[in-house]
Amino acid sequence: MAAGQKKSAARANARIPVTLVTGFLGSGKTTLINAALRAPEMSKTVVVVNEFGEIGLDHQLVTSSSDQVMVLENGCLCCTVRSDLVGTLNGLYHDRAAGRIPDFEHVVIESSGLAEPGPILQAFLSEPTLDGLFRVATVITLVDVVNWKGTAERHDEALRQVAFADKVLLSKLELATDPGTEAAVRADIADLNPTAQIMPVDLSPKVVAALLTAPGFDAANPKADPRPWLKLTEHLGKHHDHDHDHDHDHHEHDAHYHLRGKGVESFVLLRETPLSREELSFLLDGISQNLGSGLLRVKGLVNIAGEPGKPAVIQGAQHLLHTMTWLDRWPDKDHRTRIVFITQGITGKELREIVELLDRVGQRTFKARERARLVEEATRRLAG
Repeated sequence: MAAGQKKSAARANARIPVTLVTGFLGSGKTTLINAALRAPEMSKTVVVVNEFGEIGLDHQLVTSSSDQVMVLENGCLCCTVRSDLVGTLNGLYHDRAAGRIPDFEHVVIESSGLAEPGPILQAFLSEPTLDGLFRVATVITLVDVVNWKGTAERHDEALRQVAFADKVLLSKLELATDPGTEAAVRADIADLNPTAQIMPVDLSPKVVAALLTAPGFDAANPKADPRPWLKLTEHLGKHHDHDHDHDHDHHEHDAHYHLRGKGVESFVLLRETPLSREELSFLLDGISQNLGSGLLRVKGLVNIAGEPGKPAVIQGAQHLLHTMTWLDRWPDKDHRTRIVFITQGITGKELREIVELLDRVGQRTFKARERARLVEEATRRLAG
């Protein structure tokens, strides 16, 4: 096969990365995306606009349009959600394959300010066709630091947007009059979502375009580096004093008083000893059944017994978990199982107790089963 044919075949088999941009009303999503659309680096990107969204594309960027797709001056496409997201993305993929629209290699989805990321992420987990064509590369949430405290107190949607984020961009820092505002907001966000990368927003077109079109972490790529995606090294070093399994619960700290009672909690399960596949399945099934809709997001690396040197990757949104995938090797010398659970409506103490109880029951159950299997095998050998 010629080099060009190999490249085309690889491209055809690769899932198209998707960046989801969320953020509460007035957080700056419109400004962010309009800045990106001024960069030529967006030429191979489709921006999918939620029909209930607040975005207003700068009309100076538009050069031609149809009923469904606008072609912008830098070659980027813009598409409004026609009926449902699944239908829109499938339509875009097949229109590209048929040559009805220009080529694209990345998708950016802008959600409305009141929308929660959960249902969108669930669509990528639950729709086999969609999962075969696309993958969520990054969830980006914008946070207005000036209005964050009031927004967090009154709107659970804003908290869930942060809880689902891979990256949180802090907007309107220049309008904050209190020098401690940024530090307080960063502390809140880290408390809600210990795996999120937090950074000030930079509206330079090239910078925003690079952020929106980054390939992100592909769990199906065995050579991918999960560290930026999981981002637990700093968190564990700061909040965990011992190597055994335990959680963190910082909502009693005075700096975060306004988040009391909002119910978004995070818990990190650490395991020194490997889990069998059966133990992991029992643990995750039990958590899903016990937490139900209160489980917002799960992500982690798991040390599976019988698979030395190859960590398993798990991730999920609400009660849906994606098929487990494998990496070729651990990214560093830390081979502990690390699973992050983010929930709502369950206290940190309850969450810790549920997870640790299921973990203990799983360990005891499957150790007992293994002992029974060994006894049965020994009995058969003696009888033979």
